[in-house]
Amino acid sequence: MILADEDALAQWRQALQRRTAAGRKQLLSRAVGLQRHPHLRICDATAGFGRDAALMAALGADVTVCERHPDVIAFLQRAIGSLPPALRERLHLFAGDARDQLQHRQWDAVYLDPMYSPTRKHALPDAQAQQLRSLVGNDPDADALLPLARAAAHRRVVVKRALRAPPLAGLSPMESLRGNSVRFDLYNPIPDVKETS
Repeated sequence: MILADEDALAQWRQALQRRTAAGRKQLLSRAVGLQRHPHLRICDATAGFGRDAALMAALGADVTVCERHPDVIAFLQRAIGSLPPALRERLHLFAGDARDQLQHRQWDAVYLDPMYSPTRKHALPDAQAQQLRSLVGNDPDADALLPLARAAAHRRVVVKRALRAPPLAGLSPMESLRGNSVRFDLYNPIPDVKETS
C-alpha cells in the first residue's frame, strides 16, 4: 500500500519542495491570500494527504490540518513528522471531524478540497489520489461544511473544485481562479450564521 511505502513519503516531500519553489504566485497561494498576507491562520478542513496544507505552511501560513480517516491520519502524522522543525511547527493535525473545529474556532481563511465526483475522463488521477478515493470515497457531507467554513473564516473561504464541477452546495462563489484542470472558488465569510452554544 502507498500509505506504508517509504518511497511515498519521499515523493510527498519532493513534491512539496517543487511546489514551494514556485513561490506565492501560484494559484493556491493567490486564492488563499498568501501572496499579500503570508502569515495567515488557515484551516484545511478536508486535508486528505495534506499536500496543499503543507504547501501553505511552507509559504508561511499557520495551518490546522483536519482529517478523520484513521489510515490517512497515520500517513499525515508520518509526513508532518518528517518535515524540518520550523515547518512542522506550522502544521497542527486535528484527527477528527472538521465540523468540531469549524463550530468552535476562527481562522483567517478556511480551505475546502472535498473529494471530486468521478469523471468520465480517460486519464486517471495520480496513484495517491486514487488510493485516497479508495479509502475515503466521496465526501457526501461536503456541502454541509461550506456554511460552517464561512462562519469560521475572518477573510475568506476557498473551495478547490474540478474545472467543470458545479459549485459546492450549489452556491455561486464571489470569484473563481481557474487553472488548467482545477479552479478555486472564493466565498465571503458570514459570521452571523455560526451556531452558538
